[in-house]
Amino acid sequence: MYNICRRMIINDEEAQDVLQNSFIDIFTKLKMFKFESTPGAWIKRIVVNNCINHLRSRKLIIKELNFDYEIADCHDDDIELNVTVIYNAIGLLPEGYRVVFNLYAVEGYDHGEISEILNISESTSKSQYSRAKSKLYDILRTSGNLNNIYS
Repeated sequence: MYNICRRMIINDEEAQDVLQNSFIDIFTKLKMFKFESTPGAWIKRIVVNNCINHLRSRKLIIKELNFDYEIADCHDDDIELNVTVIYNAIGLLPEGYRVVFNLYAVEGYDHGEISEILNISESTSKSQYSRAKSKLYDILRTSGNLNNIYS
């Protein structure tokens, strides 16, 4: 659960605080668990929601952005990267992009679920994800890490 917090909230101390608050919520809401999902999924949802609420409280919420241009599709080739390089590159994404990217690509939420969690439209979730992939590709390319990733 710490890794979820750490991916969504870059600051280590803030991630630890959110995780601790999440466990407090879990224990206080334990009697409300209805066994409609696995305990792990229920706990994960509480942690993700607390991360989102923390980001909102910092007023770093995702805003719908309207651009007059299309972002080119990123290369979806099979790329094998060093995990640390990817993790660091994801950390450089703007917060809104990073949150959507982590929820979709790492945590496995679909765009409908992300739109409900973040209170944005499904199309905004999709465009934020697309922009995150494009930005991530640019970060890796400019840092020189993209040249060494093809195996």
